[in-house]
Amino acid sequence: MRSEEDVREQYEFLTEQLESEEMRHQGVRELFTHYKRALGWVLEEEHM
Repeated sequence: MRSEEDVREQYEFLTEQLESEEMRHQGVRELFTHYKRALGWVLEEEHM
């Protein structure tokens, strides 16, 4: 299992990628959105 710091870094990276101008393609945006949401769930579950 990854450490919390690794997961947070990945989450922040994906957030930045979603906000960049290069991420205009809707399919790619949706994929990253789902991945970002999954990482958020992992962080929430570990802190319950």
